[in-house]
Amino acid sequence: MTHIKPTGSFVALVTPMNNDGSIDLEGFRTLLNWHAENGTEAVLIMGSTGEVSMLSPEERKMIIAETAKMKPGKMLMYYGVTGNNTATTIDYTRFAKDSGADGVIMAAPAYICADNDAITDYAMEVLDSTDIGMGFYNNPPRVKTDLHWDNLLKLAKHDNMVVLKESTTRVGQVAQVCAAKPDMSIMCCCSPNLGLVIPTMALGGHGTANMTGNIIPQEMAVISKPWQTGEDAFACREAWLDNLPMLHFAYSTINPVSVKTLMRAVGLPSGPLRAPLQPAKPEILQKGLDIFAKLGLAEKYGLSAPKLAAE
Repeated sequence: MTHIKPTGSFVALVTPMNNDGSIDLEGFRTLLNWHAENGTEAVLIMGSTGEVSMLSPEERKMIIAETAKMKPGKMLMYYGVTGNNTATTIDYTRFAKDSGADGVIMAAPAYICADNDAITDYAMEVLDSTDIGMGFYNNPPRVKTDLHWDNLLKLAKHDNMVVLKESTTRVGQVAQVCAAKPDMSIMCCCSPNLGLVIPTMALGGHGTANMTGNIIPQEMAVISKPWQTGEDAFACREAWLDNLPMLHFAYSTINPVSVKTLMRAVGLPSGPLRAPLQPAKPEILQKGLDIFAKLGLAEKYGLSAPKLAAE
């Protein structure tokens, strides 16, 4: 079966929670509709931005089952399915397929620090497990394992492999993957500290798999539009530079602390972080609120604009 390849802005959503720590399903509905209205092409539910490692297996399956029913229009609905082993990852993948997901994203299981051959074999087993569009998140800052482009291009040959999200600092790796012209979308993390966005887009990348789109979706849609003309490139550069303060703020604490704290302050469904994560300190939040105000985001998106950081 031919699967749709995501392009443009692929936003890793926060997991909205109620004050008692339970999952805010109506918050999910609000966020999904907001993203569909503001240029987001695809969302990833329960990636690292979604605090997935702190959700129970029951919560993870409930979120898949319930949010899959909320799909707004043509926006693609992807789910993070990485488990602590191959069998668990396959179970989440099959559950997502059966629930009507458009696709899934896997990464190397955390903490085990498996070598590249082991993780390549793991990914191939997951790709073989069911017929749904899949992506691989090469994320050494979180899981240590760092697949070489040879490993990634091997995965790209699988019919179910439709997207790569790269989170290394090696532009040369992105160049090698782009030069091979694999039949999959090539995306990168939006962290300005990694410095991959502009090089990836210039090399023919298909978008960004980003988390700053939780607060600036229209702007990330411009940054993430594949370059087909010089105007696309110039618009990307302008939006990147204009929004660089917000991008740096989003990564000023461990993801998703800064962005989820700011979302809650300006009235977007977010709720508390799950312990042991704690909200951004008031002085950090104040920086985010100052950037939010300078960019005129309250007026643009119809959100609140608190003057002072909440305690």
